[in-house]
Amino acid sequence: MARDEHNKAAEHHENAAKSHRTAAEHHGKGDHAKGMEHSNTAKQHSQTAHQESEKAHSKSQQQK
Repeated sequence: MARDEHNKAAEHHENAAKSHRTAAEHHGKGDHAKGMEHSNTAKQHSQTAHQESEKAHSKSQQQK
């Protein structure tokens, strides 16, 4: 069901946003190593969200 994929994509988008905020906090404190670690995690979540979003849109188109 496309709804499940949309929910998965949304979860990954939310996780990416959290990781971006955490990265910004670490960078702001001068802890650039931790900031980069969270930036990389955010990137992974963003890529997964993009993939899940594409799946969801494909399924939505097929269900029409």
